[in-house]
Amino acid sequence: MGILIYHNPRCSKSRRTLEMLREREVEAEIVEYLRTPPSADRVLELASLLGLPVHGLLRTREAAYAERGLGPESSDAELAAAVAEEPSLLERPIVVSGDRAVVGRPPEAVLELL
Repeated sequence: MGILIYHNPRCSKSRRTLEMLREREVEAEIVEYLRTPPSADRVLELASLLGLPVHGLLRTREAAYAERGLGPESSDAELAAAVAEEPSLLERPIVVSGDRAVVGRPPEAVLELL
């Protein structure tokens, strides 16, 4: 079962999560999601794996959130499309293992996947 991390190398939590995986000799496929944004369908899948509404995956303090007029009342489809267009809206890091996923906030949260 492979590990996949949606990673932002400029984010300290994301860097620490990746470091923790490496310390445990866990090989992870790294997706720098700002360079390779997830599709809207993938965002919906991530939300399902996490057991969260799509709104729960968003960085609501990002300027793009307000600029796009997004809010808790926005539909999952609308929010997923917004993330696909503006990946900086996605919370980070997200670590996926099989049919489970966690947001690495705090980074230690990923340990439940190992």
